[in-house]
Amino acid sequence: MVDVTREIERKYEATDGGGLPDLAGVAGVAGVTDQGVVTLDATYYDTPGRRLAADGITLRRRTGGDEGWHLKLPVGPDARDEIRAPLSDALPAGLAGLVRSRTRGAELSPLVHLLSERTVRRLVDADGALLAVLSADRVTARRLAPEPGEPVRWTEVEVELAPGGDPALLDALEPRLTDAGLRRSATPSKLARALAETDPDRRGEGATGAERATGAGKPTETEKPAKAAKAEKAGKAAKPGKSAKAGKAAKEGRDKRDKRGKQDKRVKPKKATAGDIVLDYARRQAAEIVALDPAVRLETPDSVHRMRVATRRLRSAFRSYREVLDRAVTDPVGDELKWLAAELGVDRDHEVLTARLGERLGEVPVELRLGPVAARLRIWSQARRGGSRERVLGVLDGERYLALLNALDALVAGPPLRPAAARPWAEVIPRAVLRDYDRLSGRVEAALATPAGPGRDALLHEARKDAKRARYAAEVARPAVGEPAKAFAGLMARVQDLLGDHQDSVVARKALRELAVQAHGAGESAFTFGLLLGREEARAAARERELPGLWAEVSREEHRAALGA
Repeated sequence: MVDVTREIERKYEATDGGGLPDLAGVAGVAGVTDQGVVTLDATYYDTPGRRLAADGITLRRRTGGDEGWHLKLPVGPDARDEIRAPLSDALPAGLAGLVRSRTRGAELSPLVHLLSERTVRRLVDADGALLAVLSADRVTARRLAPEPGEPVRWTEVEVELAPGGDPALLDALEPRLTDAGLRRSATPSKLARALAETDPDRRGEGATGAERATGAGKPTETEKPAKAAKAEKAGKAAKPGKSAKAGKAAKEGRDKRDKRGKQDKRVKPKKATAGDIVLDYARRQAAEIVALDPAVRLETPDSVHRMRVATRRLRSAFRSYREVLDRAVTDPVGDELKWLAAELGVDRDHEVLTARLGERLGEVPVELRLGPVAARLRIWSQARRGGSRERVLGVLDGERYLALLNALDALVAGPPLRPAAARPWAEVIPRAVLRDYDRLSGRVEAALATPAGPGRDALLHEARKDAKRARYAAEVARPAVGEPAKAFAGLMARVQDLLGDHQDSVVARKALRELAVQAHGAGESAFTFGLLLGREEARAAARERELPGLWAEVSREEHRAALGA
């Protein structure tokens, strides 16, 4: 069993001997209560390649005050989600699962030991309600791996908001803190600073703690595990008989990233090649899949949908930019992405359909709801649920999923570039977007020329998928093309939304007929389901009438010309 809380805090570096400033009277702080001193004893865990640290994640086992296992996942500036589990000798399975997309089966072992003497003060408002907790930690850190090191010490100050607190309070308190000689920490966590302070390659250089933490003049410890982690992952991604080739490609990809430096994570459009643009997008979508894994496991709202969208975007990019990436390599990976999207959507599509039917039923006047229609809909929905929670967890815990993540790492580290990848983006990227547009255009024209009925429905469904593909192709182009690509993606989204509603109506009509048959077979009235089916037919017909006007607007030459092809 785990407990999840959103932690919003800021860390400050303190000079030796510096105490906590008095914050009474600042930004609604009516009182400050001293909570004494507590000793916190924590051991931080990571893989040998420090894969967790590479992504700003910390995993610790703490005794003393606030004991237990704590996993912290970064979610934004000053914010992390903290997942807690009761204290035990071994890492709880729930927490191990939450980091599996990063560890990939690598052993988690003790990395750093931290002993903190924490002075705690509560900041309260006029009613005595907690606003924030102010604490000063005198930290002693010792590296445990790969070899035990000498201890280092520092003092830092934290201000953590109370649950539900306003982040603006942190801004209001900061001037008082800086006036007291504190400065914002150069590292996001105690672990990051401990790794920087205990780096054996930097000890004795005379650099300050902040300089070591920020890595002035040399790669920091938090950069090194990123490279090591990708090396480990890429090495596992190769198929039998291709390990040497994949390993060489992964190494070449890491060497190129090392030469560019961390500041060049995003491409510079003016100088970018087509390969730069496509790989930038592919890396971001692959990283999104990995980052969303814990959210899916924790059942965070919309996380399954977002992960599914990331798989679709990546697969679509592989197909749209086949001039850039060799489909002999990307197609097998795309097939696995399709599998993952399907597994994630086992119950998602059914939930969307059930919600639509429930909403339409709510629009029917009470006098036209004949029989137990709401109960019939509920029974029908529950009978078709696929046990998605257990199924999705089984997928994320499976070897096939890990093989896919490793394959993605290998692909972006050693991409299968075709000759067009080396050309300037302007010669390749817009043309790929327009190629997908032409595919959509042909499908829409064929659908409009087809009489209403199942044949047109099938063509419109395919057109919806083509519109989505053209939209994603334009999203890839946006960093290079700019506003025209954003506008074009928006146009494709409008077509996708209209055709998506049409397809949802097609699916809803099939479900309503099934519900009507079940109701009739149970001796219930099927009238309401027939009424809803008729309304869905009318809705689909309305969407078909809207399509020619929308398409006339979307297909104007000026929209395509703005892409610069």
